[in-house]
Amino acid sequence: MSSPPIVRIRDVMHSDYSLVDGLITVADALQVMQKQQSRVLIVRKRDDDDEYGLVLPTDIAKQVMAPNRAPERVNVYEIMSKPVISVPPTMQLRYCARLFQRFGLSLAPVIDASGKIVGIVSHDELVLSGLY
Repeated sequence: MSSPPIVRIRDVMHSDYSLVDGLITVADALQVMQKQQSRVLIVRKRDDDDEYGLVLPTDIAKQVMAPNRAPERVNVYEIMSKPVISVPPTMQLRYCARLFQRFGLSLAPVIDASGKIVGIVSHDELVLSGLY
């Protein structure tokens, strides 16, 4: 009996994200998301000692739209999640699924050994990849 193949995050991750500066406004961030057709904003590090941030459409809905804040007056850094939990491209899918479950995550940036973002992985990729 053969063991099932090992599927890694690099096999299912996608690159539908936008890299933005934390100082841009939410209005500008929405334009970036529309132009680049992405649903995830990764907020750049300010320096080597900083961490990445993350903004999802739900963050904008909950922290800008619901309280009726003007998107032109809210900066991305005010609503981002930071630091983010990331995964390496070499992680197995099953361990990523366990990590998501344990910490209540729906997606995570994929960061290689050099600290560079190489993609995004979400529940969708984990489940719909057909590789599990």
